[in-house]
Amino acid sequence: MSTAVEVEDIVPPPATSSPAVGGLMWSHVIGAGLMHLVCIAAPFTFSWSGLGVAAALWWLAGGVGICLGYHRLLCHRSFAVPRLLTYVIVLLGTLSWQGSPVLWVGKHRLHHRWSDQEHDPHSPRRGLLWAHMLWVFMRADEDAERAFARDLLRDPVMRWFDRWHYVPQFVLAVLLYVVGEAWLGQGWSWVVWGIPVRLVFTYHATWLVNSAAHRWGYRNYETRDDSRNNWWVALLTFGEGWHNNHHAHQRAAAHGRRWFELDVTYLMIRGLALVGLARDIVAPREPLKS
Repeated sequence: MSTAVEVEDIVPPPATSSPAVGGLMWSHVIGAGLMHLVCIAAPFTFSWSGLGVAAALWWLAGGVGICLGYHRLLCHRSFAVPRLLTYVIVLLGTLSWQGSPVLWVGKHRLHHRWSDQEHDPHSPRRGLLWAHMLWVFMRADEDAERAFARDLLRDPVMRWFDRWHYVPQFVLAVLLYVVGEAWLGQGWSWVVWGIPVRLVFTYHATWLVNSAAHRWGYRNYETRDDSRNNWWVALLTFGEGWHNNHHAHQRAAAHGRRWFELDVTYLMIRGLALVGLARDIVAPREPLKS
């Protein structure tokens, strides 16, 4: 699980691969559609405790699970943690309901390999709406994605997460209702705000990295793609919006490079290091020129 992976060294997908093949992925259309639809109930189930649950889970599942876990830990091996902690972080990532961690990693590595080129799964060059969300609903080349994440597939626990990644969300829903109802009589508030409201917010925040951060912002580096540093995307995604920095130094644990580029995910990594839980933190290959 600690083997370093350079995206540039991964064998490219077959020449016949395309960003999306085979039409709509109806499970994604229905699942995401239902989450958006249930958000209609948000104003009628609001409670301050429900909002607190949503905020806490946004950080745990989105910030720790996706940004720190799926992205910097699994995709780029920007740092290493003990194996058991890796599995806990991946479990948190599954609660963001963004699919199999294996396919998530494979798709993201494919994005870096072909960023803003023909095989990029979500380049804004195919349209901003495509980059933001339409690509999610299209059936992709899973063989290519799994080939890009073959290091994860060597781990039996990761193979379990690959198959059963959707199950923890249902367990969470039951727990939220039971605890919220027993404690404050607000079970449905905790469920609605802790799952669909939180998921929809996390979805769009994550997708903004693919759309807005490839369209608007400034560039610290002249990369071969259209990546940009976007401050408001960074605020919504725990530092992932410093996207041009990331594309220039893909394995670097820190995405913020200037003093004002707040990178909450990197601060979490440094926090793990302070208590002895993170090691082998990858630094940028070269200092940023002023």
